[in-house]
Amino acid sequence: MDLQRRQLLHFGGLHAHGAVVRHALGVTLVLGLLSPAVAGAQDLFSVEVTPLRVELKLGPGATHTQAVTLKNESKKGVRIRARVDDWFLSKDGTPQFKTVDPSDPYSAASWVRLNPPEQVVGPGATAVVRFTTSVPKETTEGGYRCAVMFEFDPPDEDPAAKGRDVTFRGRVATLLYATVGVPIAAVELTDLKVRTPAGRPAEVVATLKNTSRTHVRTKGTLVISDGDGRVVREVPVPNVPVLPGSERDVSIPTAQENEAPLPPGRYRVEVRIDVGQPAVIVGETTLEIVAR
Repeated sequence: MDLQRRQLLHFGGLHAHGAVVRHALGVTLVLGLLSPAVAGAQDLFSVEVTPLRVELKLGPGATHTQAVTLKNESKKGVRIRARVDDWFLSKDGTPQFKTVDPSDPYSAASWVRLNPPEQVVGPGATAVVRFTTSVPKETTEGGYRCAVMFEFDPPDEDPAAKGRDVTFRGRVATLLYATVGVPIAAVELTDLKVRTPAGRPAEVVATLKNTSRTHVRTKGTLVISDGDGRVVREVPVPNVPVLPGSERDVSIPTAQENEAPLPPGRYRVEVRIDVGQPAVIVGETTLEIVAR
């Protein structure tokens, strides 16, 4: 396999298949706002949502139906509302949700229909929400996306009160990626730098620019060598998405969990990132660990 190499020299001194959503009235663990009227409440919801990510490969005019299971593991019933939103990633990879934007060229929100949009799930029970994705026949090749958003509320919530007050609710999303046709990826490395977060090992941050019409996922290796050229550590590149028409910082720690930080010294760092192109993306930089 060919290597696409770009040297960027600097000197330096994130969808899992399931999730447990714990929703405590009075504490926000997913997303939401707290009303002063419920600040002292201690009711607890625990809902498991599976899957959190769905990746489809479809042709123009194709249709696909996917089921999402929601298991209420709490001792009380929960009202679950489902809707479709758009989303994107900030440069650091944080998902940002927004109402459906018809002008977004990569939105698949208008393709999705939900059934049912609302239901009450008893304690210990499991519910299913199905969503059907229908690709318009005139759709051009590319990577499209949307989110099926689930909101969790008490089963007996007063809709009138909900409209008047700032209410607390937990939310979680199943992210949908829909690749139509066989679009060709075009991704380049535009920057490679080192940063040292407070209290954590140094990180190598690779900035990737995706100029194609499809999303890609990263994999690869960070190779760290000492001053004599000996490889002292290899770290896997995180498996994260880079959306079409966007830039993404991919942070790669120089020490994995339960692994000791690198000792003080000067190191050569080479990152090799595979996004499915014919050539692997390669960049180099220098890492300096200062004694403290």
